[in-house]
Amino acid sequence: MDFTFDDEVEAYRQELRRFATKVLAPHYQSDDKAAKLRPELVADMARMGLTGLRIPERHGGQDASAVIAGMAAEEVARGDFNATYLIIVNALVSDILARNATEEQQAAWLPDIASGAIVPAFCITEPGHGTDAAALETKAEPDGDGWRITGEKTSITLGMSAHRALVLARTGGPGARGVSAFWVDLDDRYVSRAAFDDLGSRAIGRATLHFDGLPVGRDRLVGEPGAGFVSVMQGFDYSRAVIGLACLGAAQVSLDEALQWARDRTAFGNPIGAFQGVSFPLAEYATYLRGARHVCYEALWRKDNGIEHSTEAAMAKFWAPKLAAEVIHQCLLTFGHLGYSSESPVGQRMRDVIGLEIGDGTAQVSKLVIARNLLGRSFAP
Repeated sequence: MDFTFDDEVEAYRQELRRFATKVLAPHYQSDDKAAKLRPELVADMARMGLTGLRIPERHGGQDASAVIAGMAAEEVARGDFNATYLIIVNALVSDILARNATEEQQAAWLPDIASGAIVPAFCITEPGHGTDAAALETKAEPDGDGWRITGEKTSITLGMSAHRALVLARTGGPGARGVSAFWVDLDDRYVSRAAFDDLGSRAIGRATLHFDGLPVGRDRLVGEPGAGFVSVMQGFDYSRAVIGLACLGAAQVSLDEALQWARDRTAFGNPIGAFQGVSFPLAEYATYLRGARHVCYEALWRKDNGIEHSTEAAMAKFWAPKLAAEVIHQCLLTFGHLGYSSESPVGQRMRDVIGLEIGDGTAQVSKLVIARNLLGRSFAP
């Protein structure tokens, strides 16, 4: 058992931390106020190879392990939590394409994702179908040598700025086996977008997308007809652990700042860290963060080694975002009135991580997965 990165990966981790601190962090709060994705952010992430982490080298990517993708998300989140969506969504989409698209399709699509020329989105959630995604109603109806997609997708991360999307639509009967996956252009007159006015993560442009008979050629079908839902859901297990590490990165940098404040701030002639009421909560949360981090990395290690990891990924998904929100809240309280000011990034981090207590699977669904794996399907909800 080894709890350290090798020298090469550790050097990359330190490089990412410097990048997050110097390049990303100065724009974190202003991007939130602007509520839009800066093209410069995409370019900066691409130059660091972060938009193509899970893409094979032959298609311009880094061919990175799941563990390295998680480590990258954790380090980037220290500077700009919302920049991690360019890691999470790109990794999820490109991983699905690399596993299910033909070699010709991969050669045509993946290099532009890796270079940052294409910002992808993933379209599965609908107004009436989130957790029960297999019941989705968006239809892809035969039209000549292809299909026309009609329906509405909602809560789409990067929906306002994405150029292409992996869209799940019904091509057959009810249930998961009637769903197919398509790689579609979003900059089309048959697609309209409407942005959400969100509590946090405003820079990522969460949106509702309306498809009004969007024509899709046969060459845009990913995998076999009816196999879209199954192939896509297989990618979520490891992406949920990456999400966990992104949340923990934002929590850890907040904790680091609070610890320094506890050294610098004095009250009654002593550093405030000398008071148990200040230091003990920080000590407790440092312990919890370490435990959650191990769960996330175990899930990703299992993914890389071909070992079943759905339980660990579900643990990471429900625990890490919840814990991150609690940690950041405590850090805000440690700073007192300064933490409550919008000039501090702590409040924004708390607003941002709360979004991932909802997105990509709720805590209730994660606990359902864990319970069924622990008890057996016949003995669980």
